[in-house]
Amino acid sequence: MIKKAKEQQLTVTPNPLEVHKDTVAFDMAANLPVKMLKKGTSYTINPFYKYNDQELAISSIEIKAEDYPNSGTEQPRATKSFSFPYQPAMKTGVMEIEGVASAKGKSKTTPRMQVATGLITTSKLVKPVYHAAFAAHGYNNAEEIVPVVIPDFIFEQGRSVLRTSETRADKGKQLDAFIAAKNLTRTVTITGTHSPEGAERINKKLSEERAAAIEKYYRAQMKKYDYKGKADSIKFIIKPVVEDWAEFKKALSAYEGISSEEKSAFLNIVNNGSDFEAQEKELKKLASYKKVFKEVYPGLRTAKTEILTVKDKKTDAEISVLAKQIVGGSVSTDALSFEEMMYAATLTPSLEEKAAIYEAATKKGTNWNAHNNLGAVYIAQAIENPANATDLANKAKAQLDIAAKINATGEVHANLASVNMMMGNAYAAYNHATAALGKNLSSDNSRGVNGVKGATEIVKAQYAEAVRSTSSATDNADNAFNKGLAQVLNKDYQNAVTSFGEATGKNSNLAIAHYGAAVAHARLGNADKVVESLTAAVRIDSSLKQAALSDLEFSKFAATETFRNALK
Repeated sequence: MIKKAKEQQLTVTPNPLEVHKDTVAFDMAANLPVKMLKKGTSYTINPFYKYNDQELAISSIEIKAEDYPNSGTEQPRATKSFSFPYQPAMKTGVMEIEGVASAKGKSKTTPRMQVATGLITTSKLVKPVYHAAFAAHGYNNAEEIVPVVIPDFIFEQGRSVLRTSETRADKGKQLDAFIAAKNLTRTVTITGTHSPEGAERINKKLSEERAAAIEKYYRAQMKKYDYKGKADSIKFIIKPVVEDWAEFKKALSAYEGISSEEKSAFLNIVNNGSDFEAQEKELKKLASYKKVFKEVYPGLRTAKTEILTVKDKKTDAEISVLAKQIVGGSVSTDALSFEEMMYAATLTPSLEEKAAIYEAATKKGTNWNAHNNLGAVYIAQAIENPANATDLANKAKAQLDIAAKINATGEVHANLASVNMMMGNAYAAYNHATAALGKNLSSDNSRGVNGVKGATEIVKAQYAEAVRSTSSATDNADNAFNKGLAQVLNKDYQNAVTSFGEATGKNSNLAIAHYGAAVAHARLGNADKVVESLTAAVRIDSSLKQAALSDLEFSKFAATETFRNALK
């Protein structure tokens, strides 16, 4: 058996071995020579992975004669899947096997045989991606127009004179107080109306004249309060309503002086489509007309005033100064509303100042978005300062855990995805990224989270999914690189070359993208492009020379002079 074992055929797939998802998985197929297995014998194949001065024993393949009754005329064939956890030190190593022949309680071992060389670790090139997802501040910093409606001024039948009793009433005092305050006003819309009876209806200008009377009074009050140039910026809009039943219908609906049947009689007439005068004559025939004329019609002889004024707000400069004073403790936190505090943080480019403002905002009640945004600032600081990323990630997580307890929004999950990625837990990061994308995110945050998710999917060996996520991610060099890497690992080499080119186009100093392009070209068998890409990579980052020399992706080209020259 030992002699015949020299003729055994062993195939390892893939060869070289590859690491995916922190695991080295491979299949081993064994074809034994005919007549090697005699009755009552067995042959065991023991694989070992040797690296540095260490050796990892892997589970065996046992081939028993009793399972192969035709082994005297046919080759016994056995296939088994194996896996072992990856460690960085395993990159350079060999897969060996030894065979153990057993018969009648005795055994003998074959010499070791090498069946695979080393590990391809291309999947480990993934660039961790992080995104700081800020929640909306909730403050409207744009000009806001606020409507101010003054109660209707009532006119006498057939007249358009604004009576003193009206201007001295509460509505007149309200309008006077508004004008006296000199509010920043855009428009004043005055709608004049008339009641439907002849004396009112015949005077076609009555509605317009009533509206004009209010405008005249308004302008007189502006002069009284010394508006000067401000008056010219106010636009007056006069809307006369003539022969229109709309206001009558509204007033009749609210009127309780007649029955619903009597109201229906009025509505049947005004809705019949005949001309206004004929409808009025029909109304006069109704038994309840005089009551309606006396109690409803006077309220229709009005002028309605709606003023559009600009809401008074602090300027951005005032908000910024007050926010700094609140942080410094020189003014009370009540100097700004919560929304103004959240907005103030967006007015400074300094992450340190943002953090201080958001921290102050967390003290203004229980608000998830303040804790979320403080966590997001810590993430942004970690991105800028990788050396302190661990401490900042812990600080971010503390804030985000508070935010999640209050309201686990898409932004909170998005930030927790980045924090877990910083902490090396790609699986938790994936779960949070997936949860975030299932909620209502802004387009910027959605693209940012897709970048994080794409990186986690490469770690999880979900390469097709990673291509989709990175295709929807923020348009930057890191996401373009990860897209190219996912395409390589998904065996889409030509598109990978394009993606790596996009990455270097966005960041010409991204050496790893040139290196990734070299890998894609190697798999395509394009020797010249391999050399060209590696030359560009090592010119930017000389540490990639040694990486390329030991990378089995380039084993077919390693012996060529051009390859060696590129790595000198």
